[in-house]
Amino acid sequence: MLSILQKHLEENLPFLAGKKLLLATSGGIDSMVLIDLFNQLDYTIAMAHCNFGLRGNESDGDEKFIKDYAQKNNIELFVTHFDTNKYAEEFKLSIQIAARRLRYNWFYELIEQNDFDYLLTAHHLDDSIETFLINLTRGTGLDGLTGIPQQNDKIVRPLLPFSRNEIEQYTKENNITWREDSSNASDKYLRNKLRHDVVPVLKSLNPSFLESFQDTLNHLKQSQSLADDAAILVYKQVVSEQYSQKLINISKLKRLPNYKAYLYQWLAPLGFTAWEDIYSLNEAQSGKQVLANGYRLLKDREQLILEPVEESVTNVYEIPEGTTEISQPFAMRLTNVNKTLKKYANNAIYVDADTLKFPLFARKWIEGDYFFPAGMNGQKKKVSKYFKDEKMSLSEKEKTWLLCSGNQIVWIINKRADERFKVTDKTTQIIKIEVL
Repeated sequence: MLSILQKHLEENLPFLAGKKLLLATSGGIDSMVLIDLFNQLDYTIAMAHCNFGLRGNESDGDEKFIKDYAQKNNIELFVTHFDTNKYAEEFKLSIQIAARRLRYNWFYELIEQNDFDYLLTAHHLDDSIETFLINLTRGTGLDGLTGIPQQNDKIVRPLLPFSRNEIEQYTKENNITWREDSSNASDKYLRNKLRHDVVPVLKSLNPSFLESFQDTLNHLKQSQSLADDAAILVYKQVVSEQYSQKLINISKLKRLPNYKAYLYQWLAPLGFTAWEDIYSLNEAQSGKQVLANGYRLLKDREQLILEPVEESVTNVYEIPEGTTEISQPFAMRLTNVNKTLKKYANNAIYVDADTLKFPLFARKWIEGDYFFPAGMNGQKKKVSKYFKDEKMSLSEKEKTWLLCSGNQIVWIINKRADERFKVTDKTTQIIKIEVL
């Protein structure tokens, strides 16, 4: 197994050579084989062990086992403890998801703090089979049927070509000891049910199941690669980018024979799952949206707007009298000047200082807001009507700020000033308000 692994590393993972590697270590059979193998190869390695505190004395026994091994083999070891139950309860997560999030957050901290190049985990071929079956039972696209990837960013899985039987055989031939996790015997979790009840049946039906499955995975990965390439080519024809937004042209999209497949390719990696809602956006009214994992897909006339959802911010910012510059919620400068310019950009207005009532306020618009647009001879207009007339999308409306004096709108920032505050022949003090 050592020589096969060495060849696999040279042919498929050559970038690991000469790098500083951190090995995730549970104490179980897979991770102990991983450590033993890499300890024999010419790599700089360290071990990282998480005590999740879920199995009492058994968890502490795992930790002691790992510490003794590291000391005996002179391998650098990092250990941490988690209150996994508390974390899961606080963030309303399953224990499995909570443990996964905790350990990988910690692994990335170790990588950054100690200049490791990669994290190695001991996932193997049987794990990939189980992942395939889990995704199959839950419903998935092609990407969910390609098993566990060999590499995700800094996470590398060098044992994926090997089966559980090969790993067990290696421990017998090399007298490798490990710790048995009692939870692996429970069918409480779906992965364990598949491991104990489904995979053995598949292996019994086809003695060459593992080899056949590996071939199937390779074919699926090739198909996924083709789909990815097609999605990139079509993306360039259908999608334009504007700052943090991606604008999907609905007319061009619908001319594609399988436009739903392309939407899936673009959106699934971002966490979108409500596919029927997404597909129906093409025919929906403007303003309809689908949210997922910090993103939203918004229907706006003849396009779909994909953008990150901004974190909530304070609704109202106070600007006291005498303020010359602010940085939140945007950068703005207030300057006393002697005259106005005849022409100036939308990011600045000139106002009669005597018409202002301090403190001023910057806030988002609310239903019922109205102002008197400059240049409209004192005609009152609802802000919502102004937005509609300007054909502003929901996203643009949400990002627009108002500058207010008391209950009166002085300026729809970068859009339109209010007539009531304009400079006249009777003005004695002028303030220039400029967004930087």
